[in-house]
Parts: sequence; C-alpha cells; structure tokens
Amino acid sequence: MKILILGGTAEARELANRLVAMGHDVTTSLAGRTQDPKLPEGKLRMGKFGGIPGLAAYLRVVGIERLVDATHPYAGLISINAVAAAQQAGIPLVRYMRPAWEQQLGAEWITVETAAEAAAALPPNADVLLTTGHTGLEQFLERDDCQFVVRTIEAPAMELPRHATLLQTRPPYDVNDEMALMEREEITHLVTKNSGGGQTAAKLEAAQRLGVKVIMIARPVYGPANEVASVDAAIAALGLSG
Repeated sequence: MKILILGGTAEARELANRLVAMGHDVTTSLAGRTQDPKLPEGKLRMGKFGGIPGLAAYLRVVGIERLVDATHPYAGLISINAVAAAQQAGIPLVRYMRPAWEQQLGAEWITVETAAEAAAALPPNADVLLTTGHTGLEQFLERDDCQFVVRTIEAPAMELPRHATLLQTRPPYDVNDEMALMEREEITHLVTKNSGGGQTAAKLEAAQRLGVKVIMIARPVYGPANEVASVDAAIAALGLSG
C-alpha cells in the first residue's frame, strides 16, 4: 500500500520504519526546518506542498492510498490542511497525536493559550528556561525585565538580546541533566508547549522537584479526524495488520 506520512517527529519515524518493514511503499514528508534530521526508512520528500490544493494534487498524482498526519502537536496549518486534502483526494486520513502531558500533584503549572499570554504571565525579574521553539520568540524577548535561557535545536534567525542566552541542544534529555541546568542558571520559570512524549518530559519532573513554576502553552484545537496515540493504533487505523 502507498502511504504518505507527514512527519518530523520520533513517532512518525517509528511508524515509517514499522510500515516499511511490513512491506508497504512509504514516503515521509519533512518540512525541512531541522538541519541533519534523523531520517526514517522509506522514501523522503522535503518542503511544503502549497496548501490544500497542492497536497491534494500530490496525493492524487502519486497514487497515495493512506495519509498519516504525524506532525508535531503544534504544527498548526499542515494538520488542518491534511484533513481537507485527504477529503478532496478521497483517501483515509489517520492523525497520530501523542498524548499530552498531565499536571502532576504538587507541580505548579499555569496553562495559557498563546505565546503572548505566556510572556505576559512572567513576573518581573524571572529567570526563564524557554523551550517553545522559534515561533513567538520575539514576544518573550520583549520582556527585558527577565533573563532567558532559550533552548532550541536550531539557532533562531534573530539575534538574541543581552538578556537572553542561546542553548542549542537536541533531545532526549534526562532528569538529572535538566535539574543541573535549572540549578546552574537559577531558573525560576519554565515556559514550554504541551508537546507530550518522553523525549522532553524530564524538564517537567525537574521543575517539580526544584519548585520551578511552569507556564504551559496549550495545544491548538484541530478539526475532527481519526486520531490515535500509538504506533500500533495507527497501523490498525490504517486497516493494516501489525
């Protein structure tokens, strides 16, 4: 079966590897934002499609029989476009969405809807570990009454101001390293997105142990889809046997 996976996550890579091992013709599409990404088995496609019409046309021309949206929970427009494009092309869509993190007893969380709300929620003189990626970065850095450690995989295009330090690393992270970072930088607040998954969850446990306050940006709301939360469930939803 010809399957297109909208990827860029560890879960998408695991799913592609499983499907290729099962003998399916799998293409993974990557947006191309991350340099030197870990690549899945099967075919690769890099770059944008050109909105709903472009994605729908690709699905029809290539003869894709199943579409899997396994992008990041905050990928935004591509997840919205995937639903419409699959409908236009007349093929089934499966959305693979990793479960969100849940606030644990004793953890100090504030949940907000946007980066602007998260920036506004920071008190003056906060020492912040910022792990929200590039989107909305400028809104945080306008808070020159706070100090920021900006942790990203790729360096942002903008030059960071004097009250911000870039920490360029790649997950996974462990609790001890996260605690050491927070203690070394005297972090008072962690600002993050509810990405879910195990690769970056250690920061939440570290924050809880150290009494660091968490400002959590909630996930965007996407339209209805056949949504699953594991590789096995995705394979089953595709109508395939594992």
